[in-house]
Amino acid sequence: MKLPSQFYKPLAIGAPAPMREPPVKIERMIHFLPPQIEKMRNKVESLIPQVDVILGNLEDAIPADDKIAAREGFIEMALAHDYGTTGLWTRINCLNSPWALDDITRCVLEAGNKLDVMMLPKVEGAWDIHYLDQLLAQLEARAGITRPIMIHAILETAQGVKNVEEIAAASPRMHGMSLGPADLAASRGMKTTRVGGGHPHYGVLADGSVHGARDSSARPFYQQDLWHYTVGKMVDACAANGIKAFYGPFGDFSDPDACEAQFRNAFLQGCLGAWSLHPSQVEIAKRVFSPDPAEVKFALRILEAMPDGTGAVMIDGKMQDDATWKQARVIADLARLVAAKEPDMAEIYGL
Repeated sequence: MKLPSQFYKPLAIGAPAPMREPPVKIERMIHFLPPQIEKMRNKVESLIPQVDVILGNLEDAIPADDKIAAREGFIEMALAHDYGTTGLWTRINCLNSPWALDDITRCVLEAGNKLDVMMLPKVEGAWDIHYLDQLLAQLEARAGITRPIMIHAILETAQGVKNVEEIAAASPRMHGMSLGPADLAASRGMKTTRVGGGHPHYGVLADGSVHGARDSSARPFYQQDLWHYTVGKMVDACAANGIKAFYGPFGDFSDPDACEAQFRNAFLQGCLGAWSLHPSQVEIAKRVFSPDPAEVKFALRILEAMPDGTGAVMIDGKMQDDATWKQARVIADLARLVAAKEPDMAEIYGL
């Protein structure tokens, strides 16, 4: 474990100093695209104003024969555009793969000044972050990168969940982490083939003493959230270390209602965004991870009534104190980020 005095020192001579706090950005959706496909690369320019983050995917969903082409395509699309306030990320292959080292070195040396975040899959412990942290610093120094590339960990193994607190605290490069439900399900031996979302057989049966134990058809069955525990544990680890938590993928593109419900659960638990794997999920993420206008207006009333956050006031018959003032700040701050990305929302929010 590093001494506190060493935590924010660059890990290579000439590397940029680590950030004391992650950049404040709106990141409601991390929009994945396969960069080996020219048609998808040609859509990047039109996507930049529509999404908060564009991610060139090099890992899962990219066939083995296309891994090198995906890497080349990502570097090409990174250099071809000005991304402005839209984040540019890549998801590299896992560290024990034959592609990871070249993914890291090529992307940093050739496109490092464009790259905001490197997403690392299948993180099992702080040691994975330490390895990438050191290597990024060496490459940044060699390439003359002027700002540090952040690391985003995917939580998708049982060991990773076990070590989530150490992962979150592993480096000042940590941007945040995402839940990877499909690989996590396989790692845990869960009996589901779904990519995110619920399962019709995971739930609780209403108490038989109320609905009649002999007649099971009269007892309601309530489906539960398979991922509630893990999302909560991830959010706590991220919040305790000042980094960001995200829900990952929802694989059933034919069920937008279920996608929205899963995203909303994650939003209410403290996640700041989710992955969008299909264009239809971009608008769902915008809707879910942007605060409700009515809540924003009420939050602004709380902040106006309690400018310094002390004391207590009554608004619409409800008591507001320092705790609800903090909640109002979270909502109002998020609304301002949304309005900065989408100016038409400023009037809707009353900002």
